[in-house]
Amino acid sequence: MFLSRTVRTIAVLAVALSGVIASGPVAAQAERLESASDRQLLFYNHAYGVLDRETADAIEHSAYLREFANFEVRTTTGGGQTWTGRYLYGRETYLELFGVGDLPGRDGEFGTAAVAVSVERAGDLEPVRQRLRDRGIEPTPLSQTRDFGDGVPVPWFDGFFISTDYDKFGMWSMEYRPEYFADPRSQKTEPPAFPGDISRERYQSDAYRDHLMRDVSGVRIALTRRDLDSNVPLLSAGGFHVRSVPGGVVATRGGTTIRLDAVPVEEVGLKRVELALNRPVPRRHVEQIGQSTLVVGPGAKAVWTFNAPTG
Repeated sequence: MFLSRTVRTIAVLAVALSGVIASGPVAAQAERLESASDRQLLFYNHAYGVLDRETADAIEHSAYLREFANFEVRTTTGGGQTWTGRYLYGRETYLELFGVGDLPGRDGEFGTAAVAVSVERAGDLEPVRQRLRDRGIEPTPLSQTRDFGDGVPVPWFDGFFISTDYDKFGMWSMEYRPEYFADPRSQKTEPPAFPGDISRERYQSDAYRDHLMRDVSGVRIALTRRDLDSNVPLLSAGGFHVRSVPGGVVATRGGTTIRLDAVPVEEVGLKRVELALNRPVPRRHVEQIGQSTLVVGPGAKAVWTFNAPTG
């Protein structure tokens, strides 16, 4: 789900002008914080990366990927912006891939990447916001809409950034809006499984069952040290277990491992994606897709690595 710098500015202004920022009585907030203190609130939702044109085009036209995953090339309009991405959807998570120039301005440069994290229950974003405030960080709110092509936007999700000044990597939080699930145009969503259900599993369709890919189990992204330091607090405030490793951090908990490596700006980008499969496969299959390599099996996992363009 691409959020350009322009969209981020519009979203921030729209929320600030409307004054619609979730809040409640102090006692209710304290009760929510206490009940949420021992559970994870944010979970990996999706990641995106801007790849070289050769690789992006090869992904778009890959017959293998259409068999391997619930795959589509989709044009989306939201918040006054339109973007076209290549999507691999799982049970709860997904991956969004762009080519150089697919996004406007600097966001369309090779190596730009992002991670979105979301809550599973309505109202769970406010305790995360409070955890950040307790650490002296004031989140920047955002509100996004989606247009299904008929010119009538529907509220899509609310959330926030903790940094809107970045080099090549951004991260934001999401809380899906109940209006989105209730809209008949969002036909792929499912009925709620529990009160306040705005989960990733409800948002995604069950079409993953007809393919080999089940979910994104890990992502590895190279980013600048400034972008790393700016975004790690969101992961820890959301309940991820974050630990330092040589050159970066690893965030675990919730089913998807996020590894972020600090590198010079010329080396940034999406580097590796690990995928859980619906069933084990007996033999190793290697699929070369542009400058990327997808290795499937043996067993119930696949690893997709992305290389810098040659020449």
